[in-house]
Amino acid sequence: MKLVVLVSGNGSNLQAVLDAIKEGRLASTVELVISNRLDAFALERARQNRIPFLAFPSRASLPRKSYETILARTALAFEPDYILLLGWMKILTSVFIDNFPGRIINLHPALPGTFPGTHAIERAWEAYQAGTIHASGVMVHYVPDEGVDSGPVIGKKEILMTGIKTLEEFERITHETEHELVVAALQELEKNWNKLCGKEIQA
Repeated sequence: MKLVVLVSGNGSNLQAVLDAIKEGRLASTVELVISNRLDAFALERARQNRIPFLAFPSRASLPRKSYETILARTALAFEPDYILLLGWMKILTSVFIDNFPGRIINLHPALPGTFPGTHAIERAWEAYQAGTIHASGVMVHYVPDEGVDSGPVIGKKEILMTGIKTLEEFERITHETEHELVVAALQELEKNWNKLCGKEIQA
């Protein structure tokens, strides 16, 4: 599968995907990395791995529709099978989404129906401290529309918070879980993709 990855920050989940590709755990390829922030370290990760990358921040002089039109055309030029949102901190509208029906996938550090939007890890920790939850988690889901972290779930993994002493520890465990889940989700997608393409290897 050919992937285009949209990022906004450090890119540790991008790195997890790249490592899985290098190690032969994934057969996909990352064709392009796009960041909406100039200072995102994810761009350096792309550069180190010789992957084309683009920093494309939004600006007041460029209307949202124009921004997403350019974003979509840039991604389409690389003929991706899937768009991966790995820490992409900007809500996409139908202007972009409609170009990739059923092919946009988001990774979110919370379980389905909980803590949509930004600062999900911090909000989950606050809820745990308040005694309203005892577990959080991570999910990978499709992005069919403009709903925030609400699309059909591809995979999820629960994190039991009992015994976790600090926010920093919870953040570390959540990120480690993200790395595992995004690779596992892509592995499942590859299996289905190979079947659709008639490439299933016979044992």
